[in-house]
Amino acid sequence: MTNKVVVLGSLNVDMTLHITQMPKPGETIPAISKTNSAGGKGANQAVAAARSHAQTSFIGQVGNDNAGKFMVNALKADQIDTDHISVDEQEGTGSAVILLDEAGQNSIMVYGGANQSMRPAIISDSEALIAGADILISQFETPQGVTYEAFKVAKAHGVTTILNPAPATQIMDDLLEVTDLIVPNETESATLTGIEVTDLVSMNQNADKFTALGIENLIITVGDRGAYFHTPAQSGFVPAFKVKAKDTTAAGDTFIGAFSAQIKKDFSNIEAALTYAQQASSITVQRLGALPSIPTTEEIQARYNK
Repeated sequence: MTNKVVVLGSLNVDMTLHITQMPKPGETIPAISKTNSAGGKGANQAVAAARSHAQTSFIGQVGNDNAGKFMVNALKADQIDTDHISVDEQEGTGSAVILLDEAGQNSIMVYGGANQSMRPAIISDSEALIAGADILISQFETPQGVTYEAFKVAKAHGVTTILNPAPATQIMDDLLEVTDLIVPNETESATLTGIEVTDLVSMNQNADKFTALGIENLIITVGDRGAYFHTPAQSGFVPAFKVKAKDTTAAGDTFIGAFSAQIKKDFSNIEAALTYAQQASSITVQRLGALPSIPTTEEIQARYNK
């Protein structure tokens, strides 16, 4: 069965500056090269879901500019429904500048633009789309108030909600109440719970804190180590696949999008879905760029199901 996935999120044009090492404060360094590609956490997650054969739709906003047209066309190229992407006449399309060093590590600066000018009322036009979905995903590169309105609609129609709290910031209490699964990385989880993620004991403590906040289903991604998961039925750790990273941009987004295409609504196959998501992100980090680096199901199966 193919999941119907709706992504509410950001659309950014990424400019990546390739450098030997990160600059120190006040230091000027040369860039080896520059590349531009489609990105944004929302777009990355949607493309990852679509390339893993989920029937994918997008809710978002761009500016009335060439960058906006570029982003919409990038999603259409992966057969993603873009009918619910609106145009802001005042704000420009979101963008990001990525510093990428030779070790594959990155630092990212994001201009929200039209992503941040979205208003909760926009969700009223997408109620039927959300109601017909299996999974609704959102992140924090668009306003939390918009996500809350969308998640309320989702819960009214029995749709599973997945929240990726990135970039890390405090979460509206109301939003927690309508979130089925939260997927932070270790830094974001510590920001939200106040408990540093260092080992399995601290991961379990994070899970207990999220349960107290009303979210019983948790995944904490911990980079090249793997991913911790906790549901009322089970918990555990799925190790990452060891590869040499060229660019970690979009690795976490690939993970979430690929996972959303595989997961059952009752989370009963969470370990298998996480393994698949790890396989997908392990391929992403071996390539440059955001959208261009995200693999298809066929690529994942060819690499890991020999």
